[in-house]
Amino acid sequence: MALPIKPPFPPMEAQLVDKIPAGAQWEYEPKWDGFRCLAFRDGNKIELQSKSGQPLARYFPEVVDALLKLKASKFVLDGELVIPVKGGLSFDDLLQRIHPAASRIEKLSRSTPAHYIIFDLLVDEAGKAIFEQPLVKRRLRLEKFAKKYFGKSASIELSPQTASYATAQKWLSSAGIKLDGVIAKRSDLEYRSGTRDGMQKVKRMRTADCVVGGFRYASKGKVVGSLLLGLYDDAGLLHHVGFTSSFNEAQKKALAKKLEPLIQPPGFTGNAPGGPSRWSTERSGEWQPLKTKLVVEVQYDHFTGGRFRHGTRFLRWRPEKKPKQCNFEQLATR
Repeated sequence: MALPIKPPFPPMEAQLVDKIPAGAQWEYEPKWDGFRCLAFRDGNKIELQSKSGQPLARYFPEVVDALLKLKASKFVLDGELVIPVKGGLSFDDLLQRIHPAASRIEKLSRSTPAHYIIFDLLVDEAGKAIFEQPLVKRRLRLEKFAKKYFGKSASIELSPQTASYATAQKWLSSAGIKLDGVIAKRSDLEYRSGTRDGMQKVKRMRTADCVVGGFRYASKGKVVGSLLLGLYDDAGLLHHVGFTSSFNEAQKKALAKKLEPLIQPPGFTGNAPGGPSRWSTERSGEWQPLKTKLVVEVQYDHFTGGRFRHGTRFLRWRPEKKPKQCNFEQLATR
């Protein structure tokens, strides 16, 4: 590609913070729940690159086609690949795209087409690098680019941006079905490839009450490594939905004394935890079922595909809560 920057080009990343930064030097954007993606075009050649530098074009042929239809023969864009489903964005459908079979990808590209939401312009339509310009100038260039070239494209759109702290707070409070949180960027800084300097992200964290359906011992010592979390479905089955392991050594020892007297099968009566993985020892892969008596409140960022996407953070025990009250329905309102 005859472009001033070529893949792999490390994107500018964001530092996770607890609250939205305030000040005249900050601009704000929604944080979308998708795959970060840089798009490179040189004539009839399109390359899509993930945040980790891996090629994505083969997995999203409909996005490649949409970019080729733009009447700009050169550019480098930064944005997010998302898949709209039932009024929200489906991360699970994105994950299904990373598949070795071209026929499977082609089928999914038609049934659940991806959208590309753009939030930065690094190389303009003349093939000139502008990523060293401050964000405030790049954003103006991007808005002109979008107005001229995006047109009525059904799958390529410009991400909203605001200098209003109040608007950013509204975005954060409404995060859930579509938004993952808020991104704050320094308007006076250039695009700092591969760093987290000048860009911050704030996620809306949610809480859930879960049954402790089992636990795993730590790999060393007879102490608890993680609690296995469960939620009840409408049929009364307890399904394993994730884990929490945010405990110090003293807490792990105390947990063993608390939980071992409650060891009793079956623990989970629906979907149960898997066995050992290739990264775990035989002991750490085993799990101990518990009587369904204990309820915990945990903090999480995403629940998708019937599971918490990442490990949760333990907040507190809920002795006043009945285990049967810990169901999937509570997640729809949080």
